[in-house]
Amino acid sequence: MLNDKKIGFIGTGNMGQALISGLLSSGSARKTNIFCSDVRENVLEELETKYGITTTTDNLELVKASDIIIYAIKPQIMASVLKETAPHLDMTKIIISTAAGVPMAAIESALGKDLRLIRVMPNVAVSVKQGASAIAAGAHTQKEDIALAMEIFNSVGKCIFLKENNLMDAVTGLSGSGPAYIFLIIDALADAGVKMGLSRQESLCLSTQTVLGAAQLLMETKSHPGQLKDMVTSPGGTAIAGLHTLEKGGLRTTLINAVEAATLRSKELGEMMIKNFSENNGH
Repeated sequence: MLNDKKIGFIGTGNMGQALISGLLSSGSARKTNIFCSDVRENVLEELETKYGITTTTDNLELVKASDIIIYAIKPQIMASVLKETAPHLDMTKIIISTAAGVPMAAIESALGKDLRLIRVMPNVAVSVKQGASAIAAGAHTQKEDIALAMEIFNSVGKCIFLKENNLMDAVTGLSGSGPAYIFLIIDALADAGVKMGLSRQESLCLSTQTVLGAAQLLMETKSHPGQLKDMVTSPGGTAIAGLHTLEKGGLRTTLINAVEAATLRSKELGEMMIKNFSENNGH
């Protein structure tokens, strides 16, 4: 059970802080079982005051104290931090990486030994506990490890498990980059409202709430999106006229192409990461 595990966060940026907040507010973890390390002492002091958790500037001290270690750091420093902590990592610990664009193969090459590895691709919405995350596991990871990781990320949204590690690029293209697509759509809808005479504030409020409400309706009814679309479109009405224009403009194709382009870019960046990590490790 997650409640009994000591969870260590290396890095307390937006992702680390969102996870700490989610774990504590959901009751999934006790504050006495959460540790975090960072180079910024002022941030650690704030977290200690806010949550009553244990903090340190020493990554090795954190690794020794934790059952589950979450590397919530930028991809650029991942190789050096893994190298620094590798001697103290073994099969008694669960190692989770949220470093964007760093494939499992890169992490394995940097560590150079058998470990219980998990890679997670969350998105920016974890900061409001509505994140979409996907989990992939290494060869030595146990079923219980995956369940614990899912509990951590379900505390800040919804989480899925991928059987195939190579699908992580598709997740990056869809839900990792997806909030940017939705922000663009909301911005465009707000522009449309302004063009039709609404104030910017009114228009942005209506377009944001419309996207949120539509997503919530889909989640709660578990209906197919097409079914709900049909429910809104009455014969000869306004919605079908709008949908016809969207189809004519190729919205569906454009979104599919956007996810495909982001997925392919994620693959390219991942290959570069594997190469860089191998070079850093002297392979």
